[in-house]
Amino acid sequence: MTAAKPHCQPSGAYHIAIGDMTVTAVNDGTFQATFDMIAGIDQEDCIRIETAAFRPVPPKMTMNAFLLRTGDHVALVDTGCGTRSGPTLGMVCRNLAAIGIVPADIDTILITHMHPDHINGLIDEAGEAVFANAELVVNEAELQFFRDPMSPSRSPDGEPQEFFEGFRRATRPYGERIRTVRDGPVMPGVIAVTQAGHTPGHTGWLIESGGDSVMIWGDIVHMPHLQFTAPQAATILDIDRDLAVATRRRALDMAAADRLRVAGIHLDFPAFGHVERRGGGYAFVPEVWRAVV
Repeated sequence: MTAAKPHCQPSGAYHIAIGDMTVTAVNDGTFQATFDMIAGIDQEDCIRIETAAFRPVPPKMTMNAFLLRTGDHVALVDTGCGTRSGPTLGMVCRNLAAIGIVPADIDTILITHMHPDHINGLIDEAGEAVFANAELVVNEAELQFFRDPMSPSRSPDGEPQEFFEGFRRATRPYGERIRTVRDGPVMPGVIAVTQAGHTPGHTGWLIESGGDSVMIWGDIVHMPHLQFTAPQAATILDIDRDLAVATRRRALDMAAADRLRVAGIHLDFPAFGHVERRGGGYAFVPEVWRAVV
């Protein structure tokens, strides 16, 4: 008898301990991207950089979310693409179920920013809330921007009207269960760090416990090897392109200088590692896989 070929990888979840907390990378899938979304660098250079690193061309982009278990809270950083982006995405809830977590367990959702690949997982196909018991926590500037009816007209060409409609659709079922924050602690062991540029309230979440830490990035990088090697590579979706590049450079430099562990929504799963300076840019050094948390 010939064994059937598998269609999917085993459950996409990977745990690390941060002091008394557990942080779990939860894969949402991958999608076929294009260098047309990249600005500030020639496509020929994109192809050269990616090909030299044995990366697929055209590129694939990874989507992740991150589960936090703090003792007092079960929180999720971003929610993935949900049901609207095709069969290779929308796997967050399936991978949560594989580690014994159901949506009702989650009491807090920390949003990096309000783009659809980060918030569409908030709702199901019927537009109802997936996380019935969760409070949404979002940067004050981010919520103001996406609620402002004038924002679409002030956005770059790459920021489609659909993003603003998607924001309204994804957040509507949560009603008053939305809390805005600025920089600083939002719950024990979780600190909001504004990383504006990609969007006005784009936010990283610094997790600290027991002398250990990890910085969870949103869209500091979309295409990891490319933007580590060439941090000047922006995207057409950056609301403020110059600020987004400056923020990326600052985040990469801080991670390298401070030897800060990082994790990213678009970093290759399981998405934990460190940043080192390399040549005129940077490189990502994946954390060594551990069998025991």
